[in-house]
Amino acid sequence: MKRITTKTQSHKATKPIHKIFITIFSLCLGVFVVNFLPAAPTWKTPETLPFGALSVLELREEDPAQPPLPRPGDEQLGPLALRSVEPTPDGRGWRLTVQPMLPGIAVIPPVNFGDGRQSPELRVKIPRTVPFQTPWLGVGGGQGDVIPYIPFPWAWASLLVLPLTTLGWWIWRRWRRSLPSRARKHARSAFSHHWPPATTDRKTLDYAHALGRDLLAAHFGEEARSWGIRESQAHHLDSWATWIQSLDAARFSRKDPPFPPLGDLLKVLEERR
Repeated sequence: MKRITTKTQSHKATKPIHKIFITIFSLCLGVFVVNFLPAAPTWKTPETLPFGALSVLELREEDPAQPPLPRPGDEQLGPLALRSVEPTPDGRGWRLTVQPMLPGIAVIPPVNFGDGRQSPELRVKIPRTVPFQTPWLGVGGGQGDVIPYIPFPWAWASLLVLPLTTLGWWIWRRWRRSLPSRARKHARSAFSHHWPPATTDRKTLDYAHALGRDLLAAHFGEEARSWGIRESQAHHLDSWATWIQSLDAARFSRKDPPFPPLGDLLKVLEERR
């Protein structure tokens, strides 16, 4: 029993010695890593990059014991198009002008400088939206591609309406001014097709009489519809006075006076217009 107790106490006494050894070894390893292993170059970037616009990323060597970084030779930084490369003012790094052409999370792989140093992997967010009044680049891929609201230029559009409005007013004015002429032409054509009457029945005579009154009204106004023989002679429309008499005689089957020729009736109207 005494041997077992002595062995157990000796085993417990060696545990603190192992812990101390491990701690000292870890500290030494950390000092070796800090002093003898070169530090990786660092990125200085904004939190987000505007989609489709030029942005500047800075890659620099923070360890003063290390030489300046060589110029990156790649023309593409992952999904970012590299537009220009300029040295920083202190000569310890490079300013990279890039243009994001794909939205989402841009993953830039480590940049190898060829001397044993390489940059860490960089992840930067590129939102799909663009600021107002800036060019929009559609890349497809769902409803996230929303075109920014562009107000309709009413002020400029109103200038384009002015010539159309002037043209419309001129056409309307010309149409209004030609109304009497078109009415006379229509009445003249209708009267010419039914004078002299083909038959002397009451319906045909009344229809020819109505068309004649329409022709007189188109030339002299609505009051001409009620002109009789005296009013026609007072306006020097003797052939139309004969026209009235011939229709009245035809209604009673008389042939005197005869129907006046169509040419005489129309000629008088053209002279009196």
